[in-house]
Amino acid sequence: MSDLKKLRSKLSEIDLKIIDLIHQRQSLSQDIGALKSTKGKPTRDYKREKEVIELAKEHASKLHIESEMVVDLMQLLIKSSLKTQEKARVKKEGQGSGQRVLVIGGCGRMGNWFVEFLTSQGYTVEIADPSQARTSHHYYKDWKDTDDHYDMTVIAAPLRESITILNDMLETGRKGIVFDIGSLKSPIKDLLKRMAAKGMHVASIHPMFGPDADLLTGKHIIFMNIDSNKTLSIVRQLFESTTAQLIEMSIDNHDFAISYVLGLSHTLNIAFAKVLANSGENKDLLSELSSTTFKDQLSVAKRVTDENPHLYYEIQYMNEHSSKMIRELSTVIQNISHYIEQGDEDSFVEMMEDGKSYFSVK
Repeated sequence: MSDLKKLRSKLSEIDLKIIDLIHQRQSLSQDIGALKSTKGKPTRDYKREKEVIELAKEHASKLHIESEMVVDLMQLLIKSSLKTQEKARVKKEGQGSGQRVLVIGGCGRMGNWFVEFLTSQGYTVEIADPSQARTSHHYYKDWKDTDDHYDMTVIAAPLRESITILNDMLETGRKGIVFDIGSLKSPIKDLLKRMAAKGMHVASIHPMFGPDADLLTGKHIIFMNIDSNKTLSIVRQLFESTTAQLIEMSIDNHDFAISYVLGLSHTLNIAFAKVLANSGENKDLLSELSSTTFKDQLSVAKRVTDENPHLYYEIQYMNEHSSKMIRELSTVIQNISHYIEQGDEDSFVEMMEDGKSYFSVK
C-alpha cells in the first residue's frame, strides 16, 4: 500500500471515529433533554452554549487549530442537539391525546408543517384540501364535507381562499378553536373579530419561518388575541415546549410592521434577482467572483425566488401599507442614482450614515 493510501486509510478511520463520537453526543443530548423536561428547565440554555463554545475555542488554541472552524462545528452540533431535544419535548409534552384537529390547506407546504407538528403532539389530524396530494391522514377535498366536532381548526390556505373560508364559518358558525396562520391580517381581521363577537373561539398567529424549519430556535411566532375566551393562551401552549420566541401583538398593528419585515426584504430580493437576470452575465461566473456581501445576498435572493410567486404577490398586493414602503424604497434608489450621476459624494455618505445610525440605536 502506498504512503498516500495509508494516510487516507487512517483519515477514514478518524472520520468514522468522529461519527461515532457524534452519535455518543446525540445520545447524551437526548438524556439531558429528558432530564431538563423532568425538572421543568427550558430546552435552550444560552449560558451553557457559551461555555461549550469558549471551551472549544480554548482547546483549539492549544492545538493550534483554526478557532473559527471549531466554533462552526460546535454550533452545528449544538443545533443538532437542540433539534433532538426539541422534537422529543414537543412529543412528550403535547396535549393532543384524544383531540381532533382539522388543517384546512394541509397539503400545502406550511399546512403540511402544521399537520406534522400537531401529529407529533398526539393530536388526531385530518386534512381538508382541494389538492390531490397523497397523505396518510384522513383526507377531505372540501372542509365543508367534514363534521363540526374538531377541537381545533387550523386555516393554512392562501389568503384569498382564507377570506372565503372565514366568511363561510362566520355564516354557519364553528365549534372548537379556529386560528389562521396567514402572513397578512388586514384582509381578515374584521372577519375574525365578527366571529369572536358571535361567540366563536378565534385567534390568529403568524409563524415567521418557512415550511423547511425543523428547529424553531431563533425563529419567531407572532400571536394576536381576538376573543375574550382565553383562546390565544391555548394556541400558545402548542408552542410552549419549543425553543421559538413567542411574541404577542395587536392584530391592528401587524401589517404595518410586516410591510417592512417581509414586504421590504421580499421587494429588495426580487429586484436583486431581476437585475441579475437582465444583466446577461453568466450566473456561475458571478458566483465565482462574488464578494462576501454578494454571496450572502445571492443566497437570500435564491430562497425568495424559490418560493411561491403568487403568495409573494398576495403579501404585497393585499397589504395596505406596501405601496408606502415601495414608494419610500423607490425614492431612496432614485436619490442614490442622482448622487452618483451628479458626483455628490457628501449626500451619498450622509445617506449611508443615516442608515448606519438606525442600527446603532438601542
